[in-house]
Amino acid sequence: MTGKRYIKKLVEEGIVDGWDDPRLVSIAALRRRGFTPESLKMFVEMCGVSKSNSSVDYAMLEYCIREDLKLKKPRMMAVLDPIKLIIDNYPEGQVEYLDVVNNMENEELGSRKVPFCRELYIDREDFMEEPPKKYFRLFPGNEVRLMHAYFVKCESFVKDENGKVTEIHCTYDPETKCGTGFTGRKVKGTIHWVPAPYATKAEVRLYENIVDEEKGVYNKEDGSLNLNPNSLTVLKDCYLEPSFDGVKAYDSFQFVRNGYFCVDAKDSKPDKLVFNRIVSLKSSFKIS
Repeated sequence: MTGKRYIKKLVEEGIVDGWDDPRLVSIAALRRRGFTPESLKMFVEMCGVSKSNSSVDYAMLEYCIREDLKLKKPRMMAVLDPIKLIIDNYPEGQVEYLDVVNNMENEELGSRKVPFCRELYIDREDFMEEPPKKYFRLFPGNEVRLMHAYFVKCESFVKDENGKVTEIHCTYDPETKCGTGFTGRKVKGTIHWVPAPYATKAEVRLYENIVDEEKGVYNKEDGSLNLNPNSLTVLKDCYLEPSFDGVKAYDSFQFVRNGYFCVDAKDSKPDKLVFNRIVSLKSSFKIS
């Protein structure tokens, strides 16, 4: 949506928080969301020049930002819907600092140290009490690899009074440490994690198109915009690995398995980080 009168109406009615709201496609909004000058230039070059009225799929713009960021940005671990994982046989108080490559496709970005300890956070979707077939993540009795770390096996879990799982209890095999060349057995699932005592808390904002495309741009009855009620999802209690300490406005990263994210230039503070999702990892765009 680029029409100024429509954006003005959205701003005045408080539907968006300004002309730079990341759901819009103004230059200010795209910059705040995390789109780079290089990605916009690539998009313009791919569009070319047409002598007739035409349109392009928004997925092309998303393709351009993915292409620009994939070799430039480190791949970090962030848990957006956390659940605690406790490794019962890991020594209490022990901390290991694991070597983690910043970007497997670009060795020039180097590596970093990530602390590993007894209590971690993992994403809730990486555990199921009663999994379907071909679910290779964590469930009772199953073993997975913790990314860059060890194999862990789910032994039990704890629920609250509402039946919601609050803790997962596992055991680990110290011989399976990543990088040691262990070949004794294989696992099909690998999940990411963050160390609970050292995690950085953050707010994460997920965006969709502000207009509900399935219904069409305009309401046929009154001509109003068909707004998407799910255009903004705010996740308040996310946990990031401690490597995010010291990030600045517009810094961007790939969150493993979740997409590319940018530090919000308007609302983020050093003691209260806010990240905007630039784009997910999955692409629906195909070059013809």
